[in-house]
Amino acid sequence: MNTSEFRRRGKEMVDYVANYMEGIEGRQVYPDVEPGYLRPLIPAAAPEEPDTFEDIINDVEKIIMPGVTHWHSPYFFAYFPTASSYPAMLADMLCGAIGCIGFSWAASPACTELETVMMDWLGKMLELPKSFLAEKAGEGGGVIQGSASEATLVALLAARTKVIHRLQAASPELTQAAIMEKLVAYSSDQAHSSVERAGLIGGVKLKAIPSDGNFAMRASALQEALERDKAAGLIPFFVVATLGTTTCCSFDNLLEVGPICNKEDMWLHVDAAYAGSAFICPEFRHLLNGVEFADSFNFNPHKWLLVNFDCSAMWVKKRTDLTGAFRLDPTYLKHSHQDSAFNIFLTDGLFHVSFQHWQIPLGRRFRSLKMWFVFRMYGVKGLQAYIRKHVQLSHEFESLVRQDPRFEICVEVTLGLVCFRLKGSNKVNEALLQRINSAKKIHLVPCHLRDKFVLRFAICSRTVESAHVQRAWEHIKELAADVLRAERE
Repeated sequence: MNTSEFRRRGKEMVDYVANYMEGIEGRQVYPDVEPGYLRPLIPAAAPEEPDTFEDIINDVEKIIMPGVTHWHSPYFFAYFPTASSYPAMLADMLCGAIGCIGFSWAASPACTELETVMMDWLGKMLELPKSFLAEKAGEGGGVIQGSASEATLVALLAARTKVIHRLQAASPELTQAAIMEKLVAYSSDQAHSSVERAGLIGGVKLKAIPSDGNFAMRASALQEALERDKAAGLIPFFVVATLGTTTCCSFDNLLEVGPICNKEDMWLHVDAAYAGSAFICPEFRHLLNGVEFADSFNFNPHKWLLVNFDCSAMWVKKRTDLTGAFRLDPTYLKHSHQDSAFNIFLTDGLFHVSFQHWQIPLGRRFRSLKMWFVFRMYGVKGLQAYIRKHVQLSHEFESLVRQDPRFEICVEVTLGLVCFRLKGSNKVNEALLQRINSAKKIHLVPCHLRDKFVLRFAICSRTVESAHVQRAWEHIKELAADVLRAERE
């Protein structure tokens, strides 16, 4: 494909994408295919001679689209939102064209410097404490990770390295292995599974703290676990607090948990993967109160802030805590400016950094372009309006559920998630969900809250409107009537 054909095909692809987005409401939200559907539809090996672009595009509709779950459909209410916007798509196109691998400043200066500025922009939108910002003489800073899972793992590994260095400085005879076997980390029993996975990868014990009646981690339960483990000779070193849990969007109590972590010299990582986007709205900023006690904070603009996947924003109070854990400088990555970074930083107000020391992989895409495009084309007010619309729609759905005596709301609706169920057994709710997802008009996923099987209704699509919520509720009511009728029979 030469430049001339690229121009033509690129315009065709933009039209195809625009038509897909405009017509997505007419596509069945969840596919009809069975596992293994695709392999028989394509050749067993790559073609010896080139295929035409027309044939490839035709096969997208024939082979790919039948197996796509349409996350951006206004009838997709599962999991949490995955962000999508035209400015972000265009930025992704430019990112692919530039194609830099921005591990260090020298690898592509604009890639590094735009990211530091965008992370400061976003931190200011959230009113993060200045200690998390890189601007001027700050010790902290932000980095774009691939996912919240990566951010939690990076924080845990950095915390592990920090505590090992601290203990070995005090007692040089201690080996790393001797310390590792005593390290213990903590999270709420409502934390995302990626937190447990980080513990497995990091080789440390992770203990779940029982949550309270609002599914939140509280100081008393954490303190009890700490005292028990310290008495057993263990070394508490890391706590993950969740703001907006995956199951029900509950919020751990940072104002209680934070001071304990600071007193006990434990790294506090705050995971706000979904809920963090809402904190740009002043009326939701109080949900972030207590972040000043944290060592690291993370949320996903690629969930709810119109910046396409992957874009997970992570801040640290002391960037040396990360670089101290991950820094390696082989000769082929060194460049003439790395030793002058501090001087450049102080005299010109620039924040020069090598992001390979802030993450697990070496390579990284020019992801900050997406943030730059979206923030400029929507503005803070436009982004706030988008969040508020979703929250309003969730409360609209909550109101509809509360008006039907057959149903119950299972937890307070704070942002864009409604947890609800039919009053009665888990079996009847499992049957309702099975009917909902078999009909494929809307898509939901469940969760367990204590011993209850619960349906989650998350406002997800950028294009969802009140009419879609109303139609979804009418559909749910009809299927609920069928389930209850079948149960009586």
